[in-house]
Amino acid sequence: MIEIFLKTVPFFALIGLGYWAGYTRFFTEEATAYLTKFVFYFALSAMLFRFSANLSFDDIWDVNLVTGYLIGTLAVYLVATLVAYLRKLDVATTAVEAQCAAIGNVGFLGVPMLTLLMGEAAIGPIMMALAVDLIVFSSLIVILITGSRDGRLSLGILRTVGLGLVKNPMIVSIVAGLIWSVYDLPIPVPANEFLAILGAAATPGALFAIGASLASKSAERLQIACWLSFCKLGLHPLFVAIGVLYLFPADPYFAAVIIAAAALPVAGNVYILAQHYGVAPHRVSAAILVSTVISILSVSGIISVVAPT
Repeated sequence: MIEIFLKTVPFFALIGLGYWAGYTRFFTEEATAYLTKFVFYFALSAMLFRFSANLSFDDIWDVNLVTGYLIGTLAVYLVATLVAYLRKLDVATTAVEAQCAAIGNVGFLGVPMLTLLMGEAAIGPIMMALAVDLIVFSSLIVILITGSRDGRLSLGILRTVGLGLVKNPMIVSIVAGLIWSVYDLPIPVPANEFLAILGAAATPGALFAIGASLASKSAERLQIACWLSFCKLGLHPLFVAIGVLYLFPADPYFAAVIIAAAALPVAGNVYILAQHYGVAPHRVSAAILVSTVISILSVSGIISVVAPT
């Protein structure tokens, strides 16, 4: 665990540097927003396209792995939903808390960190987890919040969900890369070097942006934040482990990667959705902050347990 922890230190040090820049206002919230946009639309997209263009569909699609991850993620989603229901929260707030419990920072933190810690072969299951999170659960929260406000499901909601997926650069870059791979299209040397240079900015840019954005997060409603962090950092990897190791046994290496992906802290895009719909942004903010701090130790511990010897 100590060896793995030392390997994760540079990643969290970059997050800490970003936090310092945001906290001291050396990096304003506007600057952080533009850096995040650069990473999201350009650097991370280039990295994902380049990775997926060199993968086959079979490297990403594994029925047992997908099913086990989906079942495990759905299980923690339902646990958080049940607890929120018992607390008599409305549907929209319940959906936001469940999203915090189930959706980790796979794009900005998982892709760069886990591929370095667990090898480039990890990129397939990481992108699979990212696709499930974006297609299934990011769509679900929009449907639940919008449907609860309108009192019904409509074609307009489905159109909003569909457009959101089509416009998401991570989904687009993964799909485009896989199409490139399926047709065995060559990537010209200058284009490949361009993608490599641009994609190399994803890791430091994403981690710095995570830290800078955390500086603007509040630590209010700590009790709820701690509960949601427990769900995300403890229950989620546990349920996913049960799914991919026992219910739907997958390749041990891929199973280890997907469990590690499930152990990542609450994703920043949950806050973006909560803020956009005006549903409990402060408790999401606190959950992101608390889970990220705890994950400095918890992620290393879980990887050390599940990683094949």
